[in-house]
Amino acid sequence: MARLIVYYAHPGHKYSHVNRYMARAAGAVEGLTFVDLYRDYPRFDIDVNAEQQRLLEHDVILFQFPMFWYSTPSIVKEWEDLVLEHGFAYGAGGDRLQGKRMMLAVTMAGPDDAYTDAGYQHYPLRTFLTPLEQTARLCGMRFPAPYVLFAALRAPDAGFVDPHVDGYRRLLEAIRDDRYDFAAAERMDVVTLDTLPVRIGA
Repeated sequence: MARLIVYYAHPGHKYSHVNRYMARAAGAVEGLTFVDLYRDYPRFDIDVNAEQQRLLEHDVILFQFPMFWYSTPSIVKEWEDLVLEHGFAYGAGGDRLQGKRMMLAVTMAGPDDAYTDAGYQHYPLRTFLTPLEQTARLCGMRFPAPYVLFAALRAPDAGFVDPHVDGYRRLLEAIRDDRYDFAAAERMDVVTLDTLPVRIGA
């Protein structure tokens, strides 16, 4: 079984259209570690030693958040700045995360066709995630395709919340049970409910 930790970050949790339900589902999955960054660090006083120990104890580090202004919520950046230290995560002697995986579960307000060269966001989603992908690479980590919900603001009215949350639960359970096809995910741009690379059976 893979050792999985989920870091959840949403500063407006109680107003969330989708992420609060995803977080509830993640927190109910047995055999993974669930961390709500805004709940645990309301003043951003991140415990670096504790977080580094968590990273050492897990194989897959998954960040769940809504995209804010083409980036992560601010506490994720603060976490990165403090926890991924030189000599620990990168640089001379900084090989402690080599071979692990960094994953993302993100929700986007805009529809999928907005994130194209011809769309109103002008760039593919993966372009906006480049800093996180390069962070993973610098730390010697793999970066499989993120699990994405587009048009998240319309998801409740469109009936997409429950299916997406169920897909997220299946993704987490598949990672935990070594049934997630990481090789396939690394060849994909994004993973959605319809394209989950989950192997059937043990």
